[in-house]
Amino acid sequence: MSPADQLTVARAASVPLVVLLYAWPFHDHDYWATAAFCVAMATDWFDGRLARRHGRTSPLGSLLDPIADKVLVLAVLVMLVGERIVPAWMVAAIVLREVLISGLRQAAIKRGVVLAARDLGKLKTWAQALAAALGGFAAAGAWGESVAWWSLLVAVVLTWVSGLDYARTAPALLRGRQTAA
Repeated sequence: MSPADQLTVARAASVPLVVLLYAWPFHDHDYWATAAFCVAMATDWFDGRLARRHGRTSPLGSLLDPIADKVLVLAVLVMLVGERIVPAWMVAAIVLREVLISGLRQAAIKRGVVLAARDLGKLKTWAQALAAALGGFAAAGAWGESVAWWSLLVAVVLTWVSGLDYARTAPALLRGRQTAA
C-alpha cells in the first residue's frame, strides 16, 4: 500500500473518532471534533499530492478516496443535524445526490466505463467539507448558526449542480461510450 493509500485509509478510519468526539459531551468537544475532522480532510489534499508526485495512483486509492471523503463529511453533517446546527433537509439532499451518482458510477463500471471525478465534483467535495467545518465551529460557539446554514446551502447547490453535470453524461455512459471529462 502506497503512502497516499495509507493516508486515504487513515481518513476513513478517522470517522469513528470524529463521531465519538461530537457525541461525547465533554468541555469543548465540538472544537476537538471539528479539529480532528479538519486534520482528516487535509489528508485528502496530501494523498492526492503524494500520488501525483510519485506517479503512483492505484485502483485501491481511486476507489477508497471518494468513499473516505463522503463518509467523513456525511458523518459530520449527520452529527451537526443531531446538534441542531444544520437542517436535516439539506443533509438529506446531499445524501440523495451522493447515492444517485454512486448508482450511476456503478452502472458505468458494469459497462466497463470508469466515471472519473470531475472538477465540479471535486469543488463540491470541498464545499461540503468547508460547510461541515464551519458548522462544527458554529456548534462549538465560534460564530452563529447562520454561517453553517448559508455555507451548507452553497454546498447543497454545488452538490446538485455537480450531480446534474454527471447526469448529463449518463446516456452516453449507459450506452457504453466514454465521454470527455
